[in-house]
Amino acid sequence: MPRVVVVSPPFMSHARPLSVLAGALRLRGADVYFACAPAFEHLAREAGVGFEPLSVTRNANTGVAEGTEQDAQEAARLAEFLDATKEGAVSALLAQARHRRADMLADPDGVLDALRSADRRLRPDWYVVDQLSYPVTLALHCLGLPYATFCPGHPSYVLSGPDAYFGVPYAWPDALRPDPDRLGRLRAAARENDEAFTALFASFSRRHAPARPAPGRAFALSSPHAVVYAYPEFAWLPTPPPGPARLFAGHMAAAPEPLDTEWDARLRKLRASGEERVVLVALGTFLSARDDVLRTVVTGLLRGRPDVSVVVAAGERSAALADLAGERAVVVPSVPQRALLERVDAMVHHGGSNSFTECLRAGVPAVLLPFSSDQFSVARDAERSGAGVVLDPNRLSPADVPAALETVWRTAGPRMPDLAASVRLRGPRWAAGELLAAMARRTSAD
Repeated sequence: MPRVVVVSPPFMSHARPLSVLAGALRLRGADVYFACAPAFEHLAREAGVGFEPLSVTRNANTGVAEGTEQDAQEAARLAEFLDATKEGAVSALLAQARHRRADMLADPDGVLDALRSADRRLRPDWYVVDQLSYPVTLALHCLGLPYATFCPGHPSYVLSGPDAYFGVPYAWPDALRPDPDRLGRLRAAARENDEAFTALFASFSRRHAPARPAPGRAFALSSPHAVVYAYPEFAWLPTPPPGPARLFAGHMAAAPEPLDTEWDARLRKLRASGEERVVLVALGTFLSARDDVLRTVVTGLLRGRPDVSVVVAAGERSAALADLAGERAVVVPSVPQRALLERVDAMVHHGGSNSFTECLRAGVPAVLLPFSSDQFSVARDAERSGAGVVLDPNRLSPADVPAALETVWRTAGPRMPDLAASVRLRGPRWAAGELLAAMARRTSAD
């Protein structure tokens, strides 16, 4: 079996599923190392694989973005992004485009040197790299090292053609459709980034690997051998470009551990006071900072649904929302999300791909409040699959939330068993087996 190095950026929402894939590759017999920033070494231990300290970006998010130690510039950019989310979808995406231009290739020479050094020490047969870790992919391309791509979010992160641009949703949910002028501004900004980074990639490749083929469009650079998607293979998704093996895993969540006694007691208490139904509210590691939206959601549920109790993952804003806690509400910085999804009746989340696919796996319907990134694309897929209802977080009233939940339970609830069964057919172990088979075919072809 091959030796595989799984390279992850230092963001928990990326590192967690990549470490799960690393563990699944180990269980399939591969010799695996997980390469990430030192703060993520515990994920390698949990997966039972080796660890290689490797920092590939100056940004980081160890679980709650506001609670991660960062320099003043990065903290200011996080604050700017959060302010932009309050202005609406296109403003948030434009802010992300600006930030992307500032840091996407912050230290490409350093990444190349670090990977060359790691390769000499570990001598792996293959790498697995996050699609959004563009400097890592560029370095592997220049070094001529075989790698597979892991797509951590919506499949449209792997561009489907010349008219697709990174940072522009492939589709919009009904509740958040921007006007043509604003959408035109977004496409123009994305096109500028595409052209600028393609030129940077070409220049870097000419300097460091003049004998190698040109990398082509920067945002389209991915493995020619295999791409693993942590997402279901919905029939309406954009058709990916031909070439590599396309492995749609459905989800990349480890099997949930049972709730500990403290959480079990909390849920039992909430069930007693809420008379049956418990709703999990979590907006992800960055967007938990939108405590204004969290407050609207929780207030709406507590006032409008006397039969509902709430568990809220509030990140660094737990103290600001502490007044909401009580017999029907638990407010904490973080929650054991995968385990709780086995025990709750619905979830309110931000449309992150991890939350979406974990809800699908658990058979839990959702209300989605997308803010940024690929969340609009994910939210549209939730609508089309019948797995949830989408609301605009910036136009939310307390009364909207219980009404949306009622719709979710009436329309999405009956569909969830079949969706869950479909998603559970695959998962990390299936993806690892298929990926190793693809690697073996490519190696034998050489």
